[in-house]
Amino acid sequence: MDNREEVREFLTSRRAKITPERAGLPSGSRRRVPGLRRSEVAALADMSVEYYAKLERGNLAGVSPAVLEAVARALQLDDAERAHLLNLAQAADGSDALTRPRRRTTRQWNPHRSLQWTLDAITAGPAFVRNGRTDILAANQLARAFYTDVYLAPGNQANLARFNFLDPASRRFYPDWDTFADVAVAILRSEAGRNPHDKDLHDLVGELSTRSDEFRTRWGAHNVRHHGTGTKRFHHPAVGELTLAFEGLEMAAEPGLTLTIYTAEPGSPSEEGLRLLASWAATQEADTATEPPEPDERARSMQWPGG
Repeated sequence: MDNREEVREFLTSRRAKITPERAGLPSGSRRRVPGLRRSEVAALADMSVEYYAKLERGNLAGVSPAVLEAVARALQLDDAERAHLLNLAQAADGSDALTRPRRRTTRQWNPHRSLQWTLDAITAGPAFVRNGRTDILAANQLARAFYTDVYLAPGNQANLARFNFLDPASRRFYPDWDTFADVAVAILRSEAGRNPHDKDLHDLVGELSTRSDEFRTRWGAHNVRHHGTGTKRFHHPAVGELTLAFEGLEMAAEPGLTLTIYTAEPGSPSEEGLRLLASWAATQEADTATEPPEPDERARSMQWPGG
């Protein structure tokens, strides 16, 4: 798959972010571009303007690691952006064909028993496995209760990005909605660099671009980031405000998948909130084991404890 447009837009967008002052260059008074000129990037990377212009037109096939590092240094790329540039170069010359994750869809992949056992053994916090398209592929009981709106949204297919941009419930669930939106797009953009041949990913990006102006604007920014650890705020319909730390672990046995675990600070109100949520989830699953499942709309309107 030809990824020259992706390369061109990524390099152009990174160049536009670097001011002359930030690069240690004189700013001058007659600049027609928001960031550095191509000639300035070429000089910083110690290459000819013609060669850099060729790279920025999207021709990364066969480019050496030393040249990629010089470009990354000149554009002051962070670790996530460096990794993205390397993935784009690998995709351009086909060297990712044997190393990229196998194509996965929610319909074709099921967790092996030991993975589900591992998830079920985590009882103090939500734990789930997602792919680079942000599909939730496996979860423990607390994660299913935590993401109840994600699972109940008609047509969502347990996809976090689709929930973020297309379901109004996400505005309530994510108090810092813009931050979550930025992260969701950065994850998808990184996945597009790693695996440009994923048709399901292309379909998802096309759907979100068509239906969400917020997504389309962020997608055009070409921002990527590492998303391995941090703290997030949520507002759950059952237990209210939760401030949770998370760790995202790449799964060695399942390339391309990430195990995410949320935990609360010991002794905090959020820890008590997770205990309440776990109690409610256990009660609900016990009830549904003996009763027919309710339709989605009735489930969405159920009375939550304390809410």
